[in-house]
Amino acid sequence: MDTATHIAMGIALGGIATADPAIAENPVLFSAVMIGTIVGSHAPDFDTVLKLKSNAVYLRHHRGITHSIPLVLFWGWFISSLIYLAIPNLSYGPIYRWTALAVVIHVFVDIFNAYGTQALRPFSNRWIALGFINTFDPVIFTAHIIGFVLWGIGLNPTIVFLSIYAILVLYYIKRYLQKKAMVKKLTLYYGDVEGVYASPTINQNIWRLAITTNDSFYVARAIDGNIQIVHKFDRVPLPNNRLIATAKTDKNVAAFLSFSSVYRYEITEYDRYTEVRFIDLRYRAKDHYPFVAVVNISENLDILSSFTGWVFSEDKLQDKLLIEE
Repeated sequence: MDTATHIAMGIALGGIATADPAIAENPVLFSAVMIGTIVGSHAPDFDTVLKLKSNAVYLRHHRGITHSIPLVLFWGWFISSLIYLAIPNLSYGPIYRWTALAVVIHVFVDIFNAYGTQALRPFSNRWIALGFINTFDPVIFTAHIIGFVLWGIGLNPTIVFLSIYAILVLYYIKRYLQKKAMVKKLTLYYGDVEGVYASPTINQNIWRLAITTNDSFYVARAIDGNIQIVHKFDRVPLPNNRLIATAKTDKNVAAFLSFSSVYRYEITEYDRYTEVRFIDLRYRAKDHYPFVAVVNISENLDILSSFTGWVFSEDKLQDKLLIEE
C-alpha cells in the first residue's frame, strides 16, 4: 500500500487499541501505543532510503529483507523498546503488542497489490504479489477517512474501525473474485496460459494484464470484464552467448532480472557498442513501458553504461546512459 494508507491503518489500529481499558483510561499509555502503531505501520518501508544509493540497490531490497520474518519481528521490538525508554513508567506489553501488530499488518496488506513482498524470507525468496488491490486504493483510504470522522464526532473507535474492516474484508473478497474471473476467461480463451499478471488501477473497472503463453507475451486491459489485447510479442528465449552473459553481470540488469517476472528484450547494434534492453511488460502507460533495464556493451565486452528504473521518455533514458566520446 501507499504511505498514506499505511499510516491511516496505524491510526485506526491505535483507535482499536482503546478496547483495552488500561489503554483507554491512561492518556500517556494511549499516546505511546498510538506512536507505536503509526511508526510500526510504516517501518518496513524505511528501505526507501536505499534510493539514495542507487536504483539497483533499491530494486533488489525494497519490500525484500525489510518485509521478511526476521525484520518484522525486529521492527516490533525495536520501535516499542525506543518508546518504552523514552516514556518511562509505562507497561511495555501493550506498547509492544500493538506496535508489532501494526508491522505485521503492513506486510500483510502489501502482498495483495501487484508489487508484492518477499514476506517469507528467509524460508523463501519468492515474491508474493496477489495483484488484486491497487497500491493506492481509494475505497480503502476513504473508508479510513470516514472512520476518523466518526471517531472525531464521538463514536467508539473500536466499534467504528472493526466495522469498517469487516466491510473491507468483503471488498477484498470482491476484488479477488474479479481477478479470478479474468484469469479464468483468459485461460479458457488461450488454453496454453502459463501465467497472468494482474495489476488493478484506481478505477474499479479497469485492470492492466500481462499474459504469458507458450510462445507469446500479451499485454491487455480489462474494462468492465471485457479483455482487450493491446500488444502481442513473440516469446523469444534469451540467447546463450557472451553478450548476454556480460549483460547479466551488470548490477542494474541483475537487479531488474531478480524482480521482473514478465519481460522482453531488444538487442540493438551501434557503431561503437551494442545496447541490450530489458522491458517489463507488467507496467504500461500510454503505450509506453517505463520500467526497463538497459546496458551498453563495447565490442570488447566492456560495460560502458547501464540503468534500471522507471523512465517515461527516450530522451531522459539516453541522458542517463550518456557515453563519453
